[in-house]
Amino acid sequence: MEFNNVIIENMTNPHELERIYRKDPKAFKNSFLQAWEHNPDSQVLGVWYERLNYKEAANTEKSSKVQKDFIFMGILAIMAGILTRIIFHFVEQEVIAPINLAFGIIPFIATYFVYKNTPKKSVVYSLVGLFLISGVYLNMLPLNDKDSIILTYLHMPIFLWIVLGIAFTGNEYSKGSTRLAYIKFNLEFSILYASMAVSGMVLAALTMQLFSFIGLQIEEFYFSNVVLFGASSLAIVAAYLVSMNLKLAKNITPYLAKIFSPLVLITLLVYLIAVIWLGKNPFLDRNFLIAFNGILLGVLVVTIFSITESDSDEKKTISDYINFALIVLALIIDSVALSAIVFRLSSYGITPNRLAVLGVNILIWANLIWIMFSYMRFLQNKSGPSTIQDSVTKYLPVYGLWAAFVIFTFPLLFN
Repeated sequence: MEFNNVIIENMTNPHELERIYRKDPKAFKNSFLQAWEHNPDSQVLGVWYERLNYKEAANTEKSSKVQKDFIFMGILAIMAGILTRIIFHFVEQEVIAPINLAFGIIPFIATYFVYKNTPKKSVVYSLVGLFLISGVYLNMLPLNDKDSIILTYLHMPIFLWIVLGIAFTGNEYSKGSTRLAYIKFNLEFSILYASMAVSGMVLAALTMQLFSFIGLQIEEFYFSNVVLFGASSLAIVAAYLVSMNLKLAKNITPYLAKIFSPLVLITLLVYLIAVIWLGKNPFLDRNFLIAFNGILLGVLVVTIFSITESDSDEKKTISDYINFALIVLALIIDSVALSAIVFRLSSYGITPNRLAVLGVNILIWANLIWIMFSYMRFLQNKSGPSTIQDSVTKYLPVYGLWAAFVIFTFPLLFN
């Protein structure tokens, strides 16, 4: 019996048609059209016709879109590599500050985001304006080692990161879920970029070693041209791959969050015990205070990523209690750091560095308080996990505003 006759005989038996299709999809597709031509009025076969042909049309459309995205990404990657190399030339000549290298990468990633999800014109104009203003302003500053200038350089990446977030979120910049997606993007991007960077370093080492065998030392040329070009271009490629929902990065990030949270908690507990045991004093030891603040930032980052990668259901897990313990520990660290900074301000006077550190510690302290109370409500079954995530996403603009304040006022206040 021919295959199309089997299809016709089972037109009134959807279960059997599905079984036949799954048994040999290729034969089913080849014979279906003939069965459909003989029974064009059959609703069952009509549904099957749309099912079989819709997939092909969708795949064709998707393939075309992927191809266009890939070409656009490739153009942006090449442009980023070229511009970064040009900027590096002026950095070598000590005409501009090294932080300008960020403008060879971040605006192109932002451009890709705008291309992928075109926002309103007002958002596009705002992005262009923010990049132009920050770039022009940065290069109007004197090239010196004053604390206020260095602080501007340190805060500029934070400001540009927030601007990039506006490009990512587009018209939905006020939605917590979109901001949460941006944080997740950053984690996945970091993992993917680091993986590609390691591969690139292996290739670079192998290349330079091979050329050294024939008496050519290409280290300087290779770094200035190939490595620099590749590093900036890879950033665009990584952003593209993450936006394409690459499963590798998405699958690994939740596990990393669950693995590193308890490890960080244990490490910090042991470290704090050792600090107390050895009598280290952040009030008097400036370097130790700096290290203390570095630890605080690290804990904050780990905590935020753990929260963003946690499940969205109401069920509490051991990870939630670990995150809560990390937040409490971070609050203790921040409280000590704040006390030490206030002590140093009152004892030694106001400087740009002390004021900047005080400001960021106050911001982090307030954010941690908000996260802690949100977590307490969640653990007490008074709210859902979205409340915790809101305490992270809604606070992000505050960091951007503080970075902007430092960038645009400190060089004037502490001239």
